[in-house]
Formats: sequence, C-alpha cells, structure tokens
Amino acid sequence: MPAKNHLNPKQIEKLQKALREEEKANVREIILIILLLNDGKTQSKIADFLGC
Repeated sequence: MPAKNHLNPKQIEKLQKALREEEKANVREIILIILLLNDGKTQSKIADFLGC
C-alpha cells in the first residue's frame, strides 16, 4: 500500500516546481513518480501511466 500524503506541502511545491523546470527527462520522471506515490497511486498504476 502506498504511503499517501507522506510529503508536506512545501516539499510538494518544490517537486512540482522542479518538474516544470527540469530539463532532464529521467529526473522529471523520477519526480513524477514521487508525486504520484504521494497521491496514493500504486506502483502498478504508475507503471501503466508511464507506459512501462
């Protein structure tokens, strides 16, 4: 079971900013995964979303 809402609002804000500004696709993907996990998505659903 994912650890929903394990990030505080400041962390979420920083990650969302980094997601918008990061140039490297692999780093953006990692940030997106962290945010999706924080939203309570399962690894399976994240993999489907990312097309893995």
